[in-house]
Amino acid sequence: MNFKNKVVLITGASSGIGKACAIELAKRGANLVLAARQYVTLCEITADLEKTYGIRAIAVQTDVSNEEDCKHLVKQAMTTFDRIDILINNAGLSMRALFKDLDLSVLKNLMDVNFWGTVYCTKHALPEILKSKGTIVGVSSIAGYRGLPGRTGYSASKFAMNGFMEALRTELLKTGVHVMVACPGFTTSNIRVAALSKDGNAHGETSMEEGKMMSADEVAENIINGIAAGKRTLVMTGQGKLTVWLNKLLPALADSLVFNHFTKEKNALIK
Repeated sequence: MNFKNKVVLITGASSGIGKACAIELAKRGANLVLAARQYVTLCEITADLEKTYGIRAIAVQTDVSNEEDCKHLVKQAMTTFDRIDILINNAGLSMRALFKDLDLSVLKNLMDVNFWGTVYCTKHALPEILKSKGTIVGVSSIAGYRGLPGRTGYSASKFAMNGFMEALRTELLKTGVHVMVACPGFTTSNIRVAALSKDGNAHGETSMEEGKMMSADEVAENIINGIAAGKRTLVMTGQGKLTVWLNKLLPALADSLVFNHFTKEKNALIK
C-alpha cells in the first residue's frame, strides 16, 4: 500500500505507540486525524508533523469511552478530509492489581476505554471505511491471547477486542475492507506508569525493565508494514509468539511459566 495522501485516524495518539504510528505514517505521506484526551500535546504533535513532513494533520480532543466524542471525531475527520482510509484503534489503559483487592470500577474503566472505545470509533467510522475499502486496526496485546496475573481487567478488555475484531473481519470478508489485530508484547511506553492501581489511581512508576522491551517506534513500524502487507494478525516479539503458541498447545505449562515470570517483576503481586 502507498500511504501518500491516505487519511488515517489514530486514537491514543498523544504518546507511546499511537504517537509513533503518527510519525511513521507522516514519514510515508499520510494525512492524519489524531485523537487523545491530551489536546495541547496533540496540537504540538500535529504542528510538528505538518512542518517536518509536509502533510496535513488535525488534533481532536477525544475520550474514546464517550460515544459522542467518538462520533464527533469521525465528523471532524470527514469535515476536514472528506474520507477515512484507515482507523487505528490504539487508545488504551492498563492496570496492576490482584482481582481480590480490586475496586470493580477499575475493571469497568478499562473495558470502557479499551473495548468500548474500539467499538464506538469503529461503528462511526465504518460507513466511510466501507466506501474507501480501507483498513481497521485494533492495537491489542499478547494479554488478549493469554490472561496475565494482576491484569484481569486489561486481559479481559483485550480478549473482548480480539473477539470483536475477529467477528467484524468475518462480517466484512467480501467487502474489500481489511481488518488487522496487532498484538505487541511488552513495549517501552508510559502505559505501566499510567496503569491503574487497585483503587483507580495511576501507579506512577513501571514495574518492569523498560530497556529490555521493544520500542514504540519498532511496534509502529511493524503495524504500518502489517497494514501495507494486508496482514490478518500481527503477533510481535519472540516471547509473545511463544506465549501464544504455548497457551494453545500446553496451557498448564503456560500457567506455570507466566506465573513464574510475574513473580520477578518489581514489587511482585504474586509470589
